[in-house]
Amino acid sequence: MRRVAMFSCAHAPVDATPAPLVTPALLLGFAGFVFVVSVTPGPNNALLLASGANHGFRRSVPQLLGIAFGCVAMLVAAALGVGEAFRAAPALHDALRVAGGAYLLWLAWCIARSAGDGQGDAQGPGARRPITFLQSALFQWVNPKAWIMTIGAVAAYAPREASAADIAALAVVMAIVGLPSAAIWAGFGVAIRPLLSDARRLRRFNLAMAALLVLSLASLLA
Repeated sequence: MRRVAMFSCAHAPVDATPAPLVTPALLLGFAGFVFVVSVTPGPNNALLLASGANHGFRRSVPQLLGIAFGCVAMLVAAALGVGEAFRAAPALHDALRVAGGAYLLWLAWCIARSAGDGQGDAQGPGARRPITFLQSALFQWVNPKAWIMTIGAVAAYAPREASAADIAALAVVMAIVGLPSAAIWAGFGVAIRPLLSDARRLRRFNLAMAALLVLSLASLLA
C-alpha cells in the first residue's frame, strides 16, 4: 500500500497540470453573447439612436466610449464579486433598480423635450447637448440591462478560479465586440437624420424615443 501511495504522489504533478480556463472557444462564445446583448434594443441603444439623429455620429462618440468603458468596468466588478454582494443584500439591488429607473425616466423626459442641435431651448442629456463620456459610463451602473449582461456574462463565461489575465481577456472581447455593435444604433440615427430636418418630425421622433425608453425600462424591471 505504501508503494502505491508513493507512486501516486510522484505522478500527481503531471496529472494536476491546469488547463487554460478561458479558451479560444469560450471567448468565441462570449463574443457572440456580447454581440447579441449589445445590438438588441435597450436603454443604451435608444439613447444612441436619439443622439445620432439629434447630434450626428461625431458628437455621439463620447457616449459610445462611455458605454464601452462602463460595461467593461462592471464586468470586472462582477467578476470580483459584486454580483454576490447583490445576492447577499437584496435591498441594495432594489435601491439600484429604483435609482436606475428614476434616471431613465429623467433621460426620457430630456429626449422628449429635445429639439436637436441648434433648435429650441431644451437642456440636459439628449436635448441640445449629447450625453458626455462620464455621464454615459456612470449610467451603466444604474442601467438594468447592463447589469443583466455583465452578471450573466460572469456567471456563464468566467470560471470561478479565473485569473486576472482571464478576466482581462473577457474585458477586451467585450470592448471590441460591444463598441461597434452599439455604434450601429448611432449610425441608424445618423441615417434617418435627413428625414428629421422638419422640426415637427423631429419632435415626433424624440417623443417616440422617449416612449421607447420608458417601455424598455418597464420590460427590464419586470
